[in-house]
Amino acid sequence: MTHPQESPLVSDPLSRASVARLRERAPVVTVAGDAILDGWWIGRTSRLSREAPAPVLESAELSWAAGGAANTAVNLAALGARVRFVGAVGPDAAGRRLRALLETEGVDASGLLVDPLLATPRKIRVLAEDQLLVRIDDGRAATSPQLDRRLREAIDRAAEGSRALVLCDYGSALWSDPLRDSLARALRRPPLVIVDAHDLRRWRALRPDVVTPNFEEAAALIGAEDESDRPRLVERGRAALLTASGARSAAVTLDREGALLVGEEGVGYRTHAHPELDRRATGAGDTFTAALALALAGGEQIGFAMELAQLAADVVVRRLGTTVCRAADLDEQLGEAARVAPDPEPLRALLEKERARGRRIVFTNGCFDVLHRGHTSYLRQAKRLGDVLVVAVNSDAGVRRLKGPGRPVNPEEDRAAVLAALDCVDHVIVFDTDTPTPLLELLHPDVYAKGGDYSADMLAEAEVVRGYGGEVRILDYVADHSTTSIVERIRTGAP
Repeated sequence: MTHPQESPLVSDPLSRASVARLRERAPVVTVAGDAILDGWWIGRTSRLSREAPAPVLESAELSWAAGGAANTAVNLAALGARVRFVGAVGPDAAGRRLRALLETEGVDASGLLVDPLLATPRKIRVLAEDQLLVRIDDGRAATSPQLDRRLREAIDRAAEGSRALVLCDYGSALWSDPLRDSLARALRRPPLVIVDAHDLRRWRALRPDVVTPNFEEAAALIGAEDESDRPRLVERGRAALLTASGARSAAVTLDREGALLVGEEGVGYRTHAHPELDRRATGAGDTFTAALALALAGGEQIGFAMELAQLAADVVVRRLGTTVCRAADLDEQLGEAARVAPDPEPLRALLEKERARGRRIVFTNGCFDVLHRGHTSYLRQAKRLGDVLVVAVNSDAGVRRLKGPGRPVNPEEDRAAVLAALDCVDHVIVFDTDTPTPLLELLHPDVYAKGGDYSADMLAEAEVVRGYGGEVRILDYVADHSTTSIVERIRTGAP
């Protein structure tokens, strides 16, 4: 497997079809780590107890879910991987319940060991509707040379033939120093090793391919205290983060600010989250790691993997509890095709709703006559500048004025529909004026983006954007990819 930092960022665009192809590959992934049983006791409350100033929980229902590394395994299986799980539980009802939850989701739990010294850890959260009242933790963690040996043998067996090994370390006694040292010395290493750990310094000797810390975990390694600009802090601390973790790449999750990939070559990729109200979701980081592992194990490039991981995490943070992102959830999200607005006013109303939800609007425009790789690269860059991408397409008459007779090759309806099918495009509108200035004056996007063959001074509409407080961004120029040259080669038969 080519390492993420040595390959193009994105292969196929993220779409229903590309995710379905990934599921068809069904890569084998081994997950090893802390097996936790999560409980959610949820009810409603309308009064306080007479015995103490505490709410009375009524009509409470208790549900159970696989937590910790088991949550990562369940998410991987639900997204389409063939998953082998290695961990340890006690000889108790909680351990039996956790095994059943794994097996129900199709996870191979033959590597879930039972040890008499353990009591399966449980985390039970008590909520009044969506308000967390208390969390109850119980269980007993322990380690021994015998359990270390059994875990090491189980990891070796499961990792054989796996495309990826995901190691999850939440700071329990499961990962003893001798066990980690043994893995670092002589792991039968699959093509990809991912580590998701509270303290990545403990795994430095293993030299992971990718680590997936959240910002707080990354900040502890780079000494960052100011959180005013998280992406910039991670970028500046890249070398320290990689040195401390021993990793070649780090995919750092930034909560509402998305995620940032940094590696030996610098900043590799940035995603943007879609902020939602906090629904007391637990395990979004596990879901992110699971989707990232699935995509990389399935042979996708790191940009695709980051976008898939962000989309999966966005799904689960909208829910209550320890939840799972399933293949059907991705299909639903990716099936929300971009709408081709019939006229500007309905689009303006839609964008106002998006803006009220805290989303950043990006706008770009062009003819997009024969869509090529330069276009898709530029549109993905534009989408990464915000949350909602609006693409304005020149009408047929407008293209003829710009390009001359014989153009466009494709009519405006087709050009708009093709753009709307791209995962990175949220809204499409056709305009007939020579410049998009009237649309910019009406829609007031936060960012106006153009390709690198322009400069801000060349754009008459730049003054309009800056006038209402917007930002003008010139994106990278992608050489050797132009519609004009493609059309000319078709006409002349040139290779």
